[in-house]
Amino acid sequence: MKDLNYQLMKLCRDNRDGSYSTQANRSRILDLMANQLADLRFRRMQTTSLKPKHIDALVTLWKEQNISTGTMKNRLAALRWWAKKINKSGIIAKDNCAYGIAKRTIVAEESKAQNLNAKTLSNISNPYVRLSLQLQAAFGLRREEAIKFRPGYAIKGDHIELKASWTKGGRARTVPITNERQWALLAEVRKLARGGSLIPPELKYVEQMNRYDYQVRKAGLKNPHGLRHAYAQRRYLELTGCKAPAAGGPAAKSLTSDQRALDKGARETISQELGHCREQISAVYLGR
Repeated sequence: MKDLNYQLMKLCRDNRDGSYSTQANRSRILDLMANQLADLRFRRMQTTSLKPKHIDALVTLWKEQNISTGTMKNRLAALRWWAKKINKSGIIAKDNCAYGIAKRTIVAEESKAQNLNAKTLSNISNPYVRLSLQLQAAFGLRREEAIKFRPGYAIKGDHIELKASWTKGGRARTVPITNERQWALLAEVRKLARGGSLIPPELKYVEQMNRYDYQVRKAGLKNPHGLRHAYAQRRYLELTGCKAPAAGGPAAKSLTSDQRALDKGARETISQELGHCREQISAVYLGR
């Protein structure tokens, strides 16, 4: 293993920011960068050697490789993390536009919402996986958040609180409890978890994640992420009184000024509840 690869691996191991998947993706991206920097003839680099010229060289290479905008943004996020950990945040621009990377226009062409039904749930034999899926549907959680969910920590009055270490990007957040079905579900989760999480005591997270994936495939649930889409569209209806555009509701161009203000507020709320920092991401779930 080359020096830079090893040092970046150690940097990741010593700084476990974010969820398991976030950490794994970051480590993979940084390892790729170390290899690319070596191919670009930047020899004998250390983690502290990172300079603007290295960032510019990587961005130029990615453009030549026709890397997608989304992938470029993910790689720059990993670079910013690296720079921050070596106290050199100032060497990399905060805005991706500085590197000629345009902001993405995100619009849902069709609804990807997926609902849980009794038949699907009956095909999930593991109670931990079944409740994780129900949490995803009821609160718009990601897979890792629903598996790591610890009711003793999360249930706080009229909302649930997600710990940063459970979430993508390490962003803690809260999601409101708005109906009796959610309360009933949380009571079931609390009973099964017995002071722990929705990972059985005898298993590690990775083992339970593999069990989750197997059970979901076996039950024929093609896209569990669609449960988050369904949550977003349900919340939009609750907050605005109208269906979301992706669910057959009115398009933005047909809204009155009052409706536009309501639409904007709902999108901001839903984006926060889903764990996204930009309102524009809501278009993936709701359409425009």
